[in-house]
Amino acid sequence: MGRLMQRTIVVGDVHGCVDELQLLLRRCGYAKGDRVVLAGDLVAKGPDSQGVVQSARENGFLAVLGNHDAFALAHRRQAHEHARPGRHGYIASLRPADWEYLQTLPLYLRLGPAKPGERDILVVHAGLVPGVPLDKQRREHLLSLRSITDTGEPTSRLLLHYPWAARWQGPERLVFGHDAVRGLQRWPLALGLDTGCVYGRLLTALLLPEGELVQLAALRRYASR
Repeated sequence: MGRLMQRTIVVGDVHGCVDELQLLLRRCGYAKGDRVVLAGDLVAKGPDSQGVVQSARENGFLAVLGNHDAFALAHRRQAHEHARPGRHGYIASLRPADWEYLQTLPLYLRLGPAKPGERDILVVHAGLVPGVPLDKQRREHLLSLRSITDTGEPTSRLLLHYPWAARWQGPERLVFGHDAVRGLQRWPLALGLDTGCVYGRLLTALLLPEGELVQLAALRRYASR
């Protein structure tokens, strides 16, 4: 008989909400030895992007790259000195060790099966295009995919009746973030955890191998979109 997965806590988009992240982990019963995985978008929009990245790197949390994390990295490389403080001021708060951590983030993480004989679980920020092998997926889709059009085209647009995850048939079981408008998504082989904490809603975690969901209400609304 195979071994059960190491206790794992997968958290949806944190977006700088460091207090909520800490409270949610406490609610999950986080203990030394647990594996914590953040589903991307550690930074931007919320009150303390630097605090989230520092907490992640100091505690050995894993994470996948989100579109806002990728934007921060690109913006810094190009011309971060011209950023508008009201929108991108968080970039100046990040320290060298934070940038090093963000630069190491992969586009996806394979966690293994929750239980022996089950499908592998893959964490990605936005999504994967159904029917396309993992090694053929495009970076832009892993970072920003939201919908599959009625003609089968992947897009970052929010087409409410065409979520990509509804069409996902494997082979992996996916856990993802990115789509706060749709909120918690439960599909046969895909689970969406972005429940809009930074917009004053909820921060959501998936506990593995149990498959239990744990949620925490945002302390306040930090952004309007």
